[in-house]
Formats: sequence, structure tokens, C-alpha cells
Amino acid sequence: MIMKVEQIYTGCLAEAAYLIQSEGEAVIIDPLRETQPYLEKLQQEGLKLKYIFETHFHADFVSGHVDLAQKTGATIVYGPNAETSYAIHQAKDGEIIRVGKISFKVLHTPGHTMESTTYLLRDEAGKDHAIFTGDTLFLGDVGRPDLAIKQGELTREDLAGFLFDSLRMKIMPLADEVIVYPAHGAGSACGKNLSTETWGYLGEQKKTNYALRADMTRKEFVAEVTAGLTPPPQYFAKNAMLNKSGYSSFDEVLGTGNTSLSPEQFEAMVEDHDALMLDTRSAQEFAAGHVPNSIFIGIDGSFAPWVGALITDIKQPIVVIAPEGREEEVVTRLARVGYDNTLGYLGGGVAAWKNSGREIDTVESITGTELADRMQGNFDATILDARKPTEYITQHILDALNFPLDYINSNMDRIQRDETYYIHCRTGYRSMVMASILKARGYHQVVDIKNGWESIEAAPITVSDYTCPTTIPQEVIDDAVASVV
Repeated sequence: MIMKVEQIYTGCLAEAAYLIQSEGEAVIIDPLRETQPYLEKLQQEGLKLKYIFETHFHADFVSGHVDLAQKTGATIVYGPNAETSYAIHQAKDGEIIRVGKISFKVLHTPGHTMESTTYLLRDEAGKDHAIFTGDTLFLGDVGRPDLAIKQGELTREDLAGFLFDSLRMKIMPLADEVIVYPAHGAGSACGKNLSTETWGYLGEQKKTNYALRADMTRKEFVAEVTAGLTPPPQYFAKNAMLNKSGYSSFDEVLGTGNTSLSPEQFEAMVEDHDALMLDTRSAQEFAAGHVPNSIFIGIDGSFAPWVGALITDIKQPIVVIAPEGREEEVVTRLARVGYDNTLGYLGGGVAAWKNSGREIDTVESITGTELADRMQGNFDATILDARKPTEYITQHILDALNFPLDYINSNMDRIQRDETYYIHCRTGYRSMVMASILKARGYHQVVDIKNGWESIEAAPITVSDYTCPTTIPQEVIDDAVASVV
């Protein structure tokens, strides 16, 4: 086989890694934290891993490059401006790197970050085949230019200007038939308007991606790319630093975290290590019965990004309540975003806790129809809409307060202990996360609306619609974001 490109997509992080092979040699681009899946692929196909390419210092996940290099002997490659605490090959702009009968041209494309690099894959005939763009170019969007701001040195406008040049000088001159392989798809916080597609053709992006308009001026680009940016999740800077400086072996993290604890041991871990109890079951299972003061972030939602957004200390000791058989998965997905201090899981789950005679707590969870019935009487309560500002201004319950889950840690002063709160989101996931956090912090008068907006739409509840005939004006979005950030 002369050349094969395999995209390895992880939906919960909306992240794409890549395995490219030629003549028995291979390159892996932007691998996730756990190395075993890559090692198995290499072994199954009889490949020698020659290089690990990193497109930049990732902020939304911890890459597996350090562990993978140690286990395979492969060389880690970054582009210009990348300074690390471990050995790398720092490639020069325009450098050619050969693997089997194919080659990669290094294209330094600063803007998302200053070390951001795109790798141009050329086939055995030397023809441009694909670009691996990292967070420089997505399908439908470009990388946000505010993650590598340096106080007194670089502003997001500076970075946006660099990104404008990178796109126009390095990427847009390439042929339309070149395939674009980005690092992320829809759901990532690394851009604003990412497509649900995970790969496409550069020619199509030139036609449809707002940031690649041929007649776009630098000033227009900077304004559009920086408009509506909300503060990045707090864990982004911490993950970027781990990717730059190195981290604990994933094998050690998994060995400690994937340990069964009796209720007595579990309780001792909480008391002795001030460990956070993280319940990763479904929202309704949590509502029906959970360990008091535990926090719900369900494994079947956008688990890792919500952990990163809400648990502010990346070194926080954590003990886990997991769906049976998925304990290792929980520990792995925590480690993907740098939460390495998992101390074990509750063996036998909540049933074991209850059977040991320990207390169980619940969350009241009602339908939209039940909420409508209560609103007809003397309704002395506040409705909290846990969705994003853009969701809220599109349509919301009349008089509901927008209280996005993303910013709960900075908005707690808006909550009163003697008030009752009815909480909803779009599906019932974010509302239960919020309810669990409020209860753990001593705000016990909370009621969840199960199934979220779908349940509300089916009920006789008055909602407020945004009546703009086309799209919501940017100034309206900016005002809504400013009101909660």
C-alpha cells in the first residue's frame, strides 16, 4: 500500500486524530491521551510509527504525544515557535518530511496560536493531496484567535491578523481539490460555527466559509472572527500547559483511578482527600437517588468539556460513581482533559451505598406540563434557563432568567438560598448538572424540568420568540453574552 489516510474521530470531544501510512511507515497527527488504541492499530497493520505531528499546543484536550513517543520511539514534530520541556523536532516553515513514498510540507500558519502549523500531504507523485489544519481552518469556520493572548504582547486582534495572513498566503493558494482534514468538528469550543462534517474539499470552503471570502479585507476578517467570542473554558490554558510541559503517564493515572472502593473506603477518600464525588450516570438515575453532595456530569453527554468547564481545579481529587462496567471509560475521559487525580470508584454503585445504610438524596424532576400547572397558581419561584445566551434569545419562557451552566461559578451571587428555582435546558442534561451543583453548595430548593425544551414546548407555557426574519444581529448576541459573562 503506497498511501492510506485514516481519520480517528472522537465524538465527545469533537476531535479528529489521523493515522497516515506509506510503505510500512506511519505518522499520527494530534493523538488523544490514551495510547493503546494507536498501538493496536500500528501492530495490526504492521506499521512503524516514524513521527507524531502536533498542529499546536491543544487547549481542549491533553494529547498523547509524550506517552506515544516513549512507547514507540517516534519523533514528536511541532512547527516554528514551539518550545517544550521534552525532546521534539521543531520543523522549519517549508520543510519537507518524508514517510515511505509520501511527504509532508510544513506550513507555519500562526493565528489560532503562534506555533500553529498545517501539514500538507503530498502523494508518491508529489501532488498535493490533503492538508491537516489543526485549529487553523475548520469546515465552516476558523480557529478562535484569543487562546494565545499574552498580556502586553499579543491581543486577539493581533492573532486574528496573523490568521488572516496564514489563510491567504499558505492555504487559499492551494488547489480546490485538496482535502481539508481539521482537528475538530461541530461541538468544539475552539471555533464558533463548525460544520458537522469532519472533512471536505478546500474549494468548497473557499465558496462557503465566511472567513475565506476572496473580497474580505483584513479589517473585516478581524472584526468577524473576534465578534461574539465568549471567554474560553477555564481548563483550556491548563491543558495547553500540560501539552507544552508534559504530564503523568496515562498508565499510572488509569491504574490509580480504575480502583474499586467499598462505601467505607469511598467515604474515607472524600473525607481524607477532600475528594469531589462525581456521578456520571444518567440524569434521571441521579434524580432518583444519589450520594449526598455528589455532582452530576453524565458520561453520555459532553462529559469531558463540562468537567473542564465546571471543575476549576485540574488537580482536584475525584472519586467516581459510574454506570456499571464503564468505570475505566470515565477515568480515561477525565484524563483526556487533564484531570488525572482520580482516586477510585464506588464499587457496586449507589446500590452498595444504600445497602450499607448510608443516606441517599434525590432531585425533584417534573415535566413541562407539571411546571405549567404550578405556574397557574401562586408561583413564587424563579425559572432558570441553563442554556447559552444565543439559545435563550432565540426562544425562552417568558420572565425566565438566563443562567448559563457555562458561567455558574462566576454567577453564584445571583442565587438566593431562600428562593425556589425551576431549572431547564434543551434536553435535561445541563439542568441536572446545575441542580446537582446548587444542591451540593447548599441550595436545596431546586426542581429540574426533565427533557428540557421539548417538554416545555409540549406544555401550555408562554414563551418569548426572537422575531428577526433572518439571523440574530451580532450586537444582540454580544449584549446577551455580556449580561451573563
